[in-house]
Amino acid sequence: MELRHLSGFVAVAEELHFGRAAERLHIAQSPLSQQIRLLERDLGATLFDRTTRSVRLTAAGQALLEPARSLLADASAARRTVQAVSLGEAGRVTVGYADAGSYAALPPLTRAVTSEFPGIELSLQGQVHSGEALGRITDGTLDLGFVALPVRRGLLSRVVRVERLIVALPDSHRLAAREVVDIAELAQEHFVSFPAARGSAVRDATVHACHGAGFSPRVIQEAPDSYHLLGLVGAGVGVALVVESARHIRLEHVAFRPLSGEVAPLPIALAWRADDESAALRNVLKVAERVLPTPDEYVP
Repeated sequence: MELRHLSGFVAVAEELHFGRAAERLHIAQSPLSQQIRLLERDLGATLFDRTTRSVRLTAAGQALLEPARSLLADASAARRTVQAVSLGEAGRVTVGYADAGSYAALPPLTRAVTSEFPGIELSLQGQVHSGEALGRITDGTLDLGFVALPVRRGLLSRVVRVERLIVALPDSHRLAAREVVDIAELAQEHFVSFPAARGSAVRDATVHACHGAGFSPRVIQEAPDSYHLLGLVGAGVGVALVVESARHIRLEHVAFRPLSGEVAPLPIALAWRADDESAALRNVLKVAERVLPTPDEYVP
């Protein structure tokens, strides 16, 4: 049983005329009649009662009609799916993200991809910090991730945001009354931060900034993401250095203040495997290049 035989059968069954069915299929009537005979031989049943004046479906033909239509529809859907995937118009792309910087970048990216490529499923995986993301992209369990620089060998990247560190304080904290906070004034504070074991870029930047001010931060509690982190700050557990995009997270009893002095900016990049041949990923990257351009302020 071949698809072309079923297609010929359905055409004849719907037209009840071999000539009109052949015209519909853009073939001659003789090959169409041959297809029907082969199908009948394969099934061991007569599908049409034919006379010089009429063509009618037999009981066996009636029984075959809906299954044949269903098979042809499934075959057509399978063909469209394969073609869409090969063109990158369909598929699945897993994206890892963690801090507030990626929270700010995700909405324009996901909205644009959904609009332009509705067949592409973006599987968003949160609480995937930079170090973990780089490892998972390398081993193939993640396609794309928001990470800090530098990236590992075998990966490609492009900077999409440049963040600056600010301090999040309980609103009752003595320093919350200041317009600007000198990072050295935090030397005796308790800190809350992201997990060190998961390769948080913000955690690394916090340690680096504090070391630059002459002290090591005393981290007394860790949080998996920005919402939990700021919740701990609001509860008075400690202070935290966060990226400036965290200001958009509205939680009670949390005050944000800029830092004075030399605090290095934190570039946020998209990273992916250099040898990833996914057409869907390529289309997502094209969209990202347009909606998340590299900031002019970024200097490699």
